[in-house]
Amino acid sequence: MQTVTLGRTGLEVGVAGLGCGGHSRLGLGTGGSPEDCVELVRGAIDMGVNFIDTAAVYGTEEVVGAAIKGRRDEVVISTKLQIVKPGTSVLGDDYISGADYARGLEDCLRRLGTDHVDILHLHGVMPEQYFHCVVELVPALMRLREQGKIRYQGLTERFIYDPQHRMLTQALQDDHWDLVMTGFNLVNASARKRVFTLTREKDVGTLIMFAVRRALSVPEALTDLIEELIGDGMIDGSQIDHQDPLGFLISDGGAASVVEAAYRFCRHEPGAHVVLTGTGKLEYLRQNVTSIQAGPLAPAALRRAERVFGGVDSVSGN
Repeated sequence: MQTVTLGRTGLEVGVAGLGCGGHSRLGLGTGGSPEDCVELVRGAIDMGVNFIDTAAVYGTEEVVGAAIKGRRDEVVISTKLQIVKPGTSVLGDDYISGADYARGLEDCLRRLGTDHVDILHLHGVMPEQYFHCVVELVPALMRLREQGKIRYQGLTERFIYDPQHRMLTQALQDDHWDLVMTGFNLVNASARKRVFTLTREKDVGTLIMFAVRRALSVPEALTDLIEELIGDGMIDGSQIDHQDPLGFLISDGGAASVVEAAYRFCRHEPGAHVVLTGTGKLEYLRQNVTSIQAGPLAPAALRRAERVFGGVDSVSGN
């Protein structure tokens, strides 16, 4: 596994990280048994994946805990807790307190079967929610750090609702965060200027989500998205082959598939550290890890991608 230093944390991690959420949730979301999911995580570790990202809301912490039993020192564990009370809108202002956050971490540690996590994130924060995070939850994170229950503190954006990275642009003016998780992909690469410029300046680690979403893996969804972007004036229709909008990534870029190209696009972006990939099948995970570790796309394909999608910043590519 190719490795990278995760910003100022100094953690040496694989460039491909196992994401335990999304549609598959390690296979739990697609009919897999907990035992199958445990074997998937163990298989990932066996192939050199040492960064595992989960969250309380995913329902996969217990699977991860079972998989890493006896192997805790082989992996970096990243988990997340939401900042609003259970059962309330994730976009709302019914916030939890710092004490609630600390109690939530105790539940995470129990499910993961460990006495600490390497990274604890505030999960899916919107721009208007950030003030509460700084006033109430950052002090709680610092106390947990002093107690040795977390090593580093992170922050994740809610990319579907905030594809222009307004929250992270605001948060990265501060110096509270060792890592951030941001959406970045071929269709919306706006993090290049709005996020990575700041993380590189501050040596903040970056975790990449949404590298491959529905529009980059389902041709019909891509067609619909392209037409929507043309209609909104964000894409020049004359720059697109409407029959095969992303075919140039294969013909000019040297990729074997659009999915492979999408992973390679993210992996080699300056400022991107760990590209997260989630699946319920070990064979697909192997393919994705291989794609992430492949070389960069050809310059001609990257230039064309910028010409076509450079003005897009209001969709997640979901």
